[in-house]
Amino acid sequence: MGWVLGWLSFLTSARYRKRLFAHARQAGFSRSVALASVGESGKLVAELPRLWLGRPVRVGWEGAAHIEAAQAHGAGVLFLTPHLGCFEITAQAYAQRFGVRQPVTVLFRPARQPWLRDLVANARTRPNLVAAPTTLGGVKQLIKAMKSGQAVGLLPDQVPPGGQGVWAPFFGRDAYTMTLSARLAHIAGSQVVLIWGERLSWGRGYLVRVRPFRLPDGEVLATDAVRAAGQINHAMEALIKERPAQYLWSYDRYKVPAGHPPSVSEPASADRPLFTDQPAS
Repeated sequence: MGWVLGWLSFLTSARYRKRLFAHARQAGFSRSVALASVGESGKLVAELPRLWLGRPVRVGWEGAAHIEAAQAHGAGVLFLTPHLGCFEITAQAYAQRFGVRQPVTVLFRPARQPWLRDLVANARTRPNLVAAPTTLGGVKQLIKAMKSGQAVGLLPDQVPPGGQGVWAPFFGRDAYTMTLSARLAHIAGSQVVLIWGERLSWGRGYLVRVRPFRLPDGEVLATDAVRAAGQINHAMEALIKERPAQYLWSYDRYKVPAGHPPSVSEPASADRPLFTDQPAS
């Protein structure tokens, strides 16, 4: 059903098709990868009622030891997930297996319709899992959770509101990128973990894949906002390359927030705020 839904959206919207092909091509992927993502995008929508309101689904794990290692530090853990596979299942699966020891707070964008906003908020909140909206209050909630030694999850490739991001490369093109993920990572003692949920074929469940956050050549996460955003974007690119057909290429990743057009030269003292905390491990 989800596959059919995805193709109906693709066939009835020229704007959808143009964006999907353009983004996949920008990332260096073939037309066949872009077409394979059409059905996966439909599945992303069709699986939500079960994930929000139905009985638990089958979940397997790969790399769960990385979570155990991060929790052993006794500090907050930041989980970063791109718009890849089923990003709803990652928080649910974590809360069920690891949440008793370390609850998780996830950031989500509330729906515009009041009835749907309440439904989604209630569906996403469950034992050891708290949903925080993309508002100033929600951001404060995330920071508080991290500083208290809990876990936090967010999608760093989600375009932030104007004034809450910087321009940083994403697959070779500048994209307005949130600074929140780097700020959370710079909270003293924070551990950063990459995670995504691979959707198995024919409704067989999901495989949650966990990866350590490691920068090349022994680098640490920069304190410069633009450089740190670029480093995190690069980490998201590596995850997407694992299963590009399950990335949401139709997402408007390169949109320009009002009043924040990209600039070829932005002075660090004004448009590129610096972080003052120590680099994350």
